[in-house]
Formats: sequence, structure tokens, C-alpha cells
Amino acid sequence: MSRIGPGEYVPDKSEGIKTVSELPRPLVVQCNRNYERQVCPICGRQAYRDRIYHRRLHDLGDVLVERPREIELIYSQHYCSHCRRYFKADSSDLAPPGSQYTQRVIAMAIRLVVEDGLPYQATSWHLWRDHRVFVPFSTLRNWVQAGGEKIA
Repeated sequence: MSRIGPGEYVPDKSEGIKTVSELPRPLVVQCNRNYERQVCPICGRQAYRDRIYHRRLHDLGDVLVERPREIELIYSQHYCSHCRRYFKADSSDLAPPGSQYTQRVIAMAIRLVVEDGLPYQATSWHLWRDHRVFVPFSTLRNWVQAGGEKIA
């Protein structure tokens, strides 16, 4: 019986996978930002919920079970009858507006490129291998350049 010990090579289970359908299914975690009423950011009055939206965010994965992790965000849109404006419940602590990735993924990726000096493609592989989140290297480059740090 062979035991895995220090110094023994154990290959990545996802190595050699060529299609997305063969990747492990993500662990989905629910996050609720659905409120009946919210304070209007413009006038400060109470605004009632108008609609409910769903958004799927890629997060740092679960290394123990080697599965990606996704956050199913449920959030509300509100209408202020005084200002006649729509606004959504704040979820900027989880992810930037319009992003498919959480703040944790973005921070980890930028840290790997800026502090550790990894190239974009190596960072993309590192994020998949160690955190089970796939980020295209072109997206990594955009995040780093938007932050003002450009690595040659």
C-alpha cells in the first residue's frame, strides 16, 4: 500500500482537462442582499424594493475538496419616488459593479503579480491550481494596469 508523504509528487487532478464540461462542478454559496426598503443615497429617504436580481460571482475555491466556489448573490433594486431614481443594494464589498469576480480574487491576483512578480499566464495557472478559480491572463493584465502598477 503506497502512502503519500513528503517529497512525493501528486499530480493535479485537473491537469490535462481540455473542455470546460470536464472541470469539477463549483460549490455554490448563497448570499442575500435582498432588502424590502433601503435609504436613497441621494436624498436619504426610504425607498421600496422594485425588483430582485441574481448574480453569480467567482470566488477563491475550496482547496480541500478541489472545487471552484461561486457566490449566488441575490440583491434588490429600489425606486425612490422622491428623486425618481433607481438604485441597487450595495454589494461593492463582495465585487466591483459589473465584475464576475469577488474582491478576494482580484486582491489575490494583483498580489501575485505585483508582490510576487509572477507573469500574467503563470498567475492565471497559480489561481486555478491553488485556489480553483480561473481568471484569463488578459483580465489579470487589465486589473493590474487599472491599479496603476504595470509589470513589464
